[in-house]
Amino acid sequence: MSVLAGLEVAQIGGGLAAAVCGRLFADVGARVGCIDGDTSTPLACHLNHGKTVVSADPAAARAAIAAADLIVCEGRPRELRAQEYSLDALRRINQTAAILAISPFGQTGQKADDPATDLTLFFASGIARMLTGQVDDLREAPIRPVGEQSAFIGGIAAACAGMHAVMAGVTHPGPMIDVSIQEALATLTITELARAGLSGKSWSRKRLTDGNGATVCILPARDGYAAISPRDDRQWAAWLTVMGSPDWAKDPRFAAKSDRVANWDALHALMSAWSRHYDKQSIANMAQAAHVPSFPLREPAEQLGSPQLAHRNFYRPLDIGGPTIDAPGPPFGLRVAKSDKKVARDRLGDAAACNQKNGRGDGAMPLAGIRVLDFSWVIAGPTATRYLAAMGAEVIKVEAPGRGDPGRASELHTVLGQAKRSIVLDLKKPDAIAAARALAARSDVLVENFATGVMDRLGLGADALHKVNPDLVYVSASGLGRTGPEAHAVAYGTLLQCYAGFAGLNRHPGVPPRVGLAWLDPMCGLMLAFITAVALWHRRRTGGVARVDFSMLEAMLWTMAEPLLAEQLGAPPQPVGNRSNQYASHGAYRCAGDDEWISLAVADDEEWRRLCTIIPALLPLAPLGFAQRCEQRQTIDDTLAAWALPQAAAAAAQELLHAGIPAAALATSRDLVGCHHLRERGFWDAHGGGVLPGLPWRASFGRISGPAPGLGADTDTVLRDLLDISPDRIAALRQSGALG
Repeated sequence: MSVLAGLEVAQIGGGLAAAVCGRLFADVGARVGCIDGDTSTPLACHLNHGKTVVSADPAAARAAIAAADLIVCEGRPRELRAQEYSLDALRRINQTAAILAISPFGQTGQKADDPATDLTLFFASGIARMLTGQVDDLREAPIRPVGEQSAFIGGIAAACAGMHAVMAGVTHPGPMIDVSIQEALATLTITELARAGLSGKSWSRKRLTDGNGATVCILPARDGYAAISPRDDRQWAAWLTVMGSPDWAKDPRFAAKSDRVANWDALHALMSAWSRHYDKQSIANMAQAAHVPSFPLREPAEQLGSPQLAHRNFYRPLDIGGPTIDAPGPPFGLRVAKSDKKVARDRLGDAAACNQKNGRGDGAMPLAGIRVLDFSWVIAGPTATRYLAAMGAEVIKVEAPGRGDPGRASELHTVLGQAKRSIVLDLKKPDAIAAARALAARSDVLVENFATGVMDRLGLGADALHKVNPDLVYVSASGLGRTGPEAHAVAYGTLLQCYAGFAGLNRHPGVPPRVGLAWLDPMCGLMLAFITAVALWHRRRTGGVARVDFSMLEAMLWTMAEPLLAEQLGAPPQPVGNRSNQYASHGAYRCAGDDEWISLAVADDEEWRRLCTIIPALLPLAPLGFAQRCEQRQTIDDTLAAWALPQAAAAAAQELLHAGIPAAALATSRDLVGCHHLRERGFWDAHGGGVLPGLPWRASFGRISGPAPGLGADTDTVLRDLLDISPDRIAALRQSGALG
């Protein structure tokens, strides 16, 4: 769907993160001109496929840059200054375009020029500590995920920031965006960052009780593994029925969730004894039939033949010099209807006036005057609407009475609820439904991530609300999309990581798979904020109103392009831990102290020789070339492990960085809170006696911040100011239970 038809993007250089960013824009219809792009690998070919290759002729490149609405480049400050198209040169060529610079650590700060790779960025951001979940043995090295994920997360964050910069350029020409891949990765663990910033506590990699297994776990099956997530007492009771109500089900050790956590090892062994008798798909089918979230752990090859993905036309043909293969397409499920632009303009003015009244007015902000009705909860949706609020939108969070969003039980709401307003509506009450419909009639965007069919049954589905507000951008996020044979499957992000094949590949050879951190949800939050800004740009430009049917599974697979392509090119992906076919040496090594590690990556022969001068035991191997180093990998790894073991990780990393070798100590969340580089860049915002993490980009137009609202704190104000409901009527609604 060409919703960005007419938008011109110039992508400069061969950086993977810039290519990911450009891929997202091209996927939704922008014309992306690729200047000096890379096609040396299947992944690079896929990311740059369908873009306009700009001639090497300098005049053609300058013309493409001059015509661009958005310019995307990638590199450390020193690298960008040395290029023909430096940031200053780009601005001289085009004074009005948004310029987006992506780099490992940002364009400012003491680490800005440090070298980095995919592996070292995962260590520097702290994600390597959490990727595969808690471990039983701390001698197991932390790892990076499969498929150049630092480039994907950095590129998605850049696309999100870049689209909002394009929106800002309407009233604030020439905005600048500085994207740090380290910060983009770090914000994937937003709860842990907030907890460390507010309390000083940091997540332990060592498993003490269940390692979150009582919430979501992996069970062995006859032909692999299946993941299950019976999160509450009702789902647990249903799961026991699936297992045939075994005798041990009445054991008091497993009665309540707290009991299951305390006795997890015994419980997992009993469930595993049952699960080994069934194949993985049968376990998932039985669980889903009982409304217990469950999926098999699939290999990437199994997703290539998925009926669900075929129904949604997810794959698209890609020719990279051989047989045509299937490449992942965008996960947005877009369709567009006509809109009444005059109604849209009238409502924008109303929303802008409301923002001014509440002290949020800033005409330079990308989403100033936009009102978002937010029915989302937990992580993915609230992350998206947090970015929308930070970019100037008025976000009205609709919560159920009682406890509200489950994120309120942790630091999650404290950080994701920033600068939003909260109202309580009991959607089981007709009057509450009527209020929700009236609010939707005066909003620009609605975001929801309920199970498929829930909003339609409430009379709040896209088709129903389009009748009362034909200009409403309706954004749905679900596990597998709203259409297709699996649309009604009960899903959570961590389970979809298993289903996509991500969890199965992110491990050392011979180590059973673990669920790991909730990676997919925050990544989807960035994608959802991006596509919302895209839809608003399209409505402003053409009057067309987008309906977004976002699939989290498709988003996960979109970022797993490398293993999906490798599968079809005769190189089925396997778990490799920290091994690399691109670097030698490349790995993680334990240092002195409790769970201290250093990561390093040697890109070329010159870096190898510099490493050998730092580690005398390697000097006899200094003449080795890349192929020889790969042959001697085990000997080299043993030497590096012996060198690292007595070292302080931070000091060792600094010595390597000083020599120009990419390296990073394994960061904790507390390390990130105390990081002078992040403080210098303004990543942390003061909050009470602590700090909260900011956005993974710096924008010349800033960002909106503010405290997270209490449950229902703005109910009366919103109903009075937006719907003109009298105090007496509000009191009657509250008495009836419609407002909780």
